[in-house]
Amino acid sequence: MNGIAVYLEGGGNYSTDDKATLRPGMSEFLRSLREAARQKHLDWRVVACGGRNATYDAFLNATKTSPAGFNVLLVDSEGPVATPLSPRTHLKERDGWDLPAISERSIHLMIQTMEAWIIADADAVARYYGQYFLKKALPAAQHLERLDKVRIQNALKRATAKTQKKEYCKIRDAAALLRAIDLGILRRRCPSCERLFATVREAID
Repeated sequence: MNGIAVYLEGGGNYSTDDKATLRPGMSEFLRSLREAARQKHLDWRVVACGGRNATYDAFLNATKTSPAGFNVLLVDSEGPVATPLSPRTHLKERDGWDLPAISERSIHLMIQTMEAWIIADADAVARYYGQYFLKKALPAAQHLERLDKVRIQNALKRATAKTQKKEYCKIRDAAALLRAIDLGILRRRCPSCERLFATVREAID
């Protein structure tokens, strides 16, 4: 293996500038993995691909053009996952994506949406938004990935609506929030995040 590349769904057909905003935020979020990879003299890349299908296409292309690397697909599940340890099955049933030759270790889901990871550390989100942030609007459930995507997104919008930064906007806020959250808290509340970190660290080691 000569490197790690994470192909990230941005959540829409983002412009080049929007992708450039998300990419360093996610790279910083994954900084412990980035540092571990560099200690092993491995290349490290986070590729913000924009839309869901564009992410799938970029990942598949990487498996063909960079077979010596550990390529990671990271997308929202967009809904409940009946078999959390089988993301390939979920993506086949929901999106019709055919990944039979791809190791399950390379396929990862943000269940059910990136915002579940963001709100896992409510205190960090509160510090980012400051005055008039409505912390109690965020779900207190220990396992956030069991909650519906719309419920999570609506809770975040409600919590931020009256702040100076105004209502949460993924393009503007997600990168900064990813940098701010406590990974220990997040990994306890979101098993899919724990799986991502554990799997990539295992590949590096």
